[in-house]
Amino acid sequence: MSKFINRTGETTVNCQGLKMWIREYRGSKDMDAEFENGFIAKNKKYIDFKNGKIKNLYHPSTYDVGYIGKCEYRLNIIQYNIWHHMLARCYNKEFHKQFPTYKSCTVCEEWHSFQNFVEWYDENYYEIGNEKMQLDKDILFKGNKIYSPETCVFVPERINYLFIKHNSGRGRYPIGVCFNKDKNKFQSQINKYGDHINLGRFNTPEEAFQKYKTEKEKHIKEVADEYKDKIPQKLYNAMHKYEVEIDD
Repeated sequence: MSKFINRTGETTVNCQGLKMWIREYRGSKDMDAEFENGFIAKNKKYIDFKNGKIKNLYHPSTYDVGYIGKCEYRLNIIQYNIWHHMLARCYNKEFHKQFPTYKSCTVCEEWHSFQNFVEWYDENYYEIGNEKMQLDKDILFKGNKIYSPETCVFVPERINYLFIKHNSGRGRYPIGVCFNKDKNKFQSQINKYGDHINLGRFNTPEEAFQKYKTEKEKHIKEVADEYKDKIPQKLYNAMHKYEVEIDD
């Protein structure tokens, strides 16, 4: 029978580059490791400690912000990807090069924890047939820049697409407006149900925009009514109250 060696107090650095030490050693297959931020990883194997495989679940290793947190929920790849992509949109500099409008966006401190996000996800996620669901932060509160439990909602991709603004390809005129050189008029246009529809020609960009505004808001309400019994009431209400602005 091998002699018991008490390894309490032994230190090393894990794969995250973090110092950890053995807080309590009960045997080679049952020990607790502690980190400098106070997190204790319990009931771990000594071999994993020695090889640096024990992780600090509260270390912000995702874009220097996000962390897994206490594992009350098993890591689900779908939930994790949504959480990870949300953090990327706000804190990934490479992502901002392609989508600069996200530079000013942030994630609330509560959702820095994956575990907190999963709890909200489980309470709020729903599906509609085979439609792809997306996490949205600015339909409920137009212009919102913060991902949080109060501001976010899951929406079908079709609904989310209604609110996407292609700023880079718009040019100098208001949303829904272009200049028709052949007719020397401003043209109003809208996408509805996959079709590109011309709404008429006007003397000024403001007149063309007003036509677009009327038809766009009407279309958003039409789509909301199609989904009335399938989407959260707060999403339905927000779609009916949504106003298109000339500086959108």
